[in-house]
Amino acid sequence: MSLSIINPADGQEIASVETDTEFTLAAKFQSLKNGAAAWKKTSVEARKNILLKFHDLLDGHKDELAAILTSEVGKPLSQSYNEINGARGRIAWLCENAPKYLADDWMVEQSNMGEKIVYEPLGVICNISAWNYPYLVGVNVIVPALLAGNTVMYKPSEYATLTGLKIQELLFEAGVLASAFEVAVGKGEVGASLLDLAFDGYFFTGSYKTGNSIYQKVATKMVPCQLELGGKDPLYVTDDVEDVKSVAAGTADGAFYNNGQSCCAVERIYVHEKVYEEYVAAFVEEVKSWKSGTPTEEGVYIGAITRADQLNVLENQVKDALSKGAKLLTGGKRLDQAGNYFEPTVLVDVTQDMLVMQEESFGPIIGIMKVSDDHQATSLMNDTAYGLTASVYSVSQERAEAILSEVNSGSGYWNCCDRVSPALPWSGRKHSGFGATLSHAGLRAFTKPKAYHLRGNWQK
Repeated sequence: MSLSIINPADGQEIASVETDTEFTLAAKFQSLKNGAAAWKKTSVEARKNILLKFHDLLDGHKDELAAILTSEVGKPLSQSYNEINGARGRIAWLCENAPKYLADDWMVEQSNMGEKIVYEPLGVICNISAWNYPYLVGVNVIVPALLAGNTVMYKPSEYATLTGLKIQELLFEAGVLASAFEVAVGKGEVGASLLDLAFDGYFFTGSYKTGNSIYQKVATKMVPCQLELGGKDPLYVTDDVEDVKSVAAGTADGAFYNNGQSCCAVERIYVHEKVYEEYVAAFVEEVKSWKSGTPTEEGVYIGAITRADQLNVLENQVKDALSKGAKLLTGGKRLDQAGNYFEPTVLVDVTQDMLVMQEESFGPIIGIMKVSDDHQATSLMNDTAYGLTASVYSVSQERAEAILSEVNSGSGYWNCCDRVSPALPWSGRKHSGFGATLSHAGLRAFTKPKAYHLRGNWQK
């Protein structure tokens, strides 16, 4: 059976690849299981050097990789380059810090008793990944898993299949053993088949609905299951911001970058009534300045929506908002041309009950709501089933941190938004998932600690 790869910018097929079956998946799993011992015995330093070579290969092949990524997911070409460069930054940090955080931890060092923690690999892990940032979310799992000594079954989204296969190609060129990494190709049924195999851990990035289904399916296996899911990330602009125009431009980028198809994109904005009018005017001015069009055209900021059915979601959110009294300041509809295009859309006079303020949009649309004080803003920010990120813009760090401390989210931002650092854990709460990637926590997420009690003439 074959999978047709469609360019979302023009609706044309760009490739056709063979999909996996239950039999090929079982064979790939067995290969990973057979190869686990050899990869585990490879030293952390050797694994690090291999993945640093992968880091270099991404740079050496970036023109080809960016072109493939843009053709599959529709993001502007410049943003594909940014993603690859961002992935390289994460790889560098993980490789640099892996020897420290995967080394034995000596907890007690007494003359007749030594106590240490050893971080052993989980074994064979399954990574079912996302399409919106296939390099970034892929690196979050693939690299620390391999560094920790695991073998990996990687299922890229069907919307990023060609990118997933290029990742495999470059990992092998870098020196990763063929028995340490496999790619599962196909749609949702292939991912479902992976859940029937005896992996030692499951790591999923995607929607709450699919993540919840995976969690329930594998729970009885009593192995780690980590879920990085969606968000409805709030942002609050306080009344003390000094450069409103700059704040509006930065937060607009946080809402619409990658066509708004980011789990940590700003999805709803609350603005203090004292700066509301000025902020909205500057925000709309910024959005109207952007160039929309074919992702490969120079200067394009808003490209094609990856999944055609998401256009219906965006249209429905606009319709729902307008029917409940919202005002449309710009955008609001799909473009009448080939491909999956939706105008960058700004809605004001929104209320909390509107779909655009409650359900994940994952597209170039935002609702902006006026609030009277910090208490109201905090209450509204928490009025969600999700808990991924939250942002506060203010001249006062103390004020911002006081607000963020009351918001139930995995990450808090002061005077910034829509960013990820490899040094900090990336984690969600509530319907945004659980577990952590990146940072020391993300390296150790792919290990199982073993406690050693060493009585006698012990040595390090």
